[in-house]
Amino acid sequence: MHYGISVPQLVADGMFQPTELRGYLDRAEELGFESAWMTEQLLGSSPNLSPLETLAFAAACNQRLRLGCAVFVTPLHNPVHLAKRIATLDQLSRGRLEVGVGIGGRNRMFTAFDVDPDDNLVARFTEGLQVMKALWTQPTVDIDGQFWQLSGAAMEPKPFQKPHPPLWFGGRRPAALRRAVRHGHGFFGAGSTTTAEFAEQVRIVRTALADAGRETMDFRIVKRVYIAVDDDADRARSRMSEVLISQYGAYGKSLLPVAVCGPPAACIQGLREVAAAGAEMILINPLFDSAAQMERIAAEVLPHVG
Repeated sequence: MHYGISVPQLVADGMFQPTELRGYLDRAEELGFESAWMTEQLLGSSPNLSPLETLAFAAACNQRLRLGCAVFVTPLHNPVHLAKRIATLDQLSRGRLEVGVGIGGRNRMFTAFDVDPDDNLVARFTEGLQVMKALWTQPTVDIDGQFWQLSGAAMEPKPFQKPHPPLWFGGRRPAALRRAVRHGHGFFGAGSTTTAEFAEQVRIVRTALADAGRETMDFRIVKRVYIAVDDDADRARSRMSEVLISQYGAYGKSLLPVAVCGPPAACIQGLREVAAAGAEMILINPLFDSAAQMERIAAEVLPHVG
C-alpha cells in the first residue's frame, strides 16, 4: 500500500507561513509518504489557496515528493492556458507533477467562467483534454473543435514527463469511470464517497479495464480519506463534523459517515476496509491539526494497515 498526504491549503488572509509548509513537506517525506496533494476551489468563502501556485512553491521546497491536484475542474479553464501552466510546473518540479481532472457537476457558477451551463459539459471536458494532450505531445496542433479551434499552434517546452504528466480522473457515475479508463492513467475516489460506493466504482473500473484490454498495473486506483486520530471517539467525530460543515456548508452534515475517525484501532480498521475495497494508494486527508495528525497517523495507524 502506498500513501499520499494532503497539503494544508486553508490559509486565512496574511497567515501563510512559508517555513511551516516547507517543514510539513519535508516531514511528510521523512515519514514515507510518496506524494502530496491539493484540491481546487476557485470560488468560495473558505480561504483556499490555489493549487498550481502553491505546488510551484512546494516543488521549490522539496526535491522528492510527487505533487498533485485532485482535481482540476477543467471545463472552467481555458485548456491552452491550463496546458501551459501544467507543462511549466512539470518542468520546474523536474517531472514530479500528478494531474487530476474532473467535470465537476452543474452546481457551479459557470457564468463567472464564461461557460454556458447548458453546454454539453462532457463534450467540453473531453475536447479540452484533447487540446491539452495535443499541445503537450505534438510539434504543431490543428484542431477544429466545437469549443476550441487551433491552427498550426505550438507550445514549448513540453512537460518534463513524456508524453505528459499522469492524468487522474475523478467521477462517480459509471460513464465517468469508463471515461477514466479510456483517457486516463488512474481513478481518484472522492473523500465524500463511502467505502461501499468506492468498492462498486472499483468493480466498474476493473471491468472497463478488462473490456479495453488494458493491464491493471498501468492504471492506478486511489481513494481520498478524511481522517482524524483521537483517543476520544466522540471528540474526534465532533471536531470532524465541525470542520466538514465549516468547509462544505449544509452538505458537510452528510459527510461525517464517510470519514475515518476515532482511536488508532478504529482508524486502522477504516483504512483496511478502504484497501480491501481496491485502493492501491490512500490519500490521507486530515482536516484539522494537519501536522500533528500526520505524525500520529504515520506512527500509530499506517504501519498496521497492511
